[in-house]
Amino acid sequence: RWVFPHAPQIPVSLNSGYVMPAWYDIHPDRAHEDEAGLRRSQALVDGLLAREQARGVPASRTVLAGFSQGCAMALLTGLRYGQRLAGVAGMSGYLPLARQLAAERSAANADVPIWLAHGTQDEMVALPRAEASRDALQALGYAVEWHSYPMGHSVCMEEVADLQRWLLKVLAA
Repeated sequence: RWVFPHAPQIPVSLNSGYVMPAWYDIHPDRAHEDEAGLRRSQALVDGLLAREQARGVPASRTVLAGFSQGCAMALLTGLRYGQRLAGVAGMSGYLPLARQLAAERSAANADVPIWLAHGTQDEMVALPRAEASRDALQALGYAVEWHSYPMGHSVCMEEVADLQRWLLKVLAA
C-alpha cells in the first residue's frame, strides 16, 4: 500500500507569504525554523501512521519517505515515532530541529535504517545542509545510507533505482 499525503495550504514567508502546499513555513534567511509548523505537521503524519495501523499495516512494515519538505517530515516524525518503523528515506531535504533530536528520539527507532539522497547542485537545499544532517544522524549512531547525484533539487532515475533497491531490502522481512 502506498500513501502520498499532501501538505496543507499555508502562507510561506520565502515566497512572500504566498499560500501554497507546505508542511511548515520557510523563512527567507532559512536560519529560523518554524517549530510550531513542524510540530503541527508531525502530528498530522503521526495521525496518518495511526490510520494505517488501524487498517492493518503494522509500523514495522511502514517506511516514511519524502522529498524536500517531505524528507524533513519523514526524518522529524520517523526518528521520534514510538513504534519501530521499517525505515526512513529522504530525498533533497534535511533534518529539522536537529538540536532536539538527541533528547526526543525514540528508542524504538534508534537503529532504524535511513536512506538519504541529494543533488550536488541543489539550489533549494544546499548540499552542505544535507551533509550536515547526515553527519548529525551518524553522530547519534544512526546508520545512514547516503547517495549524491549530479542534479539540482530534483529526482533522477538512478536515485529511484537506488531507493527501490533499499526499499526491497528493508521490506524483505
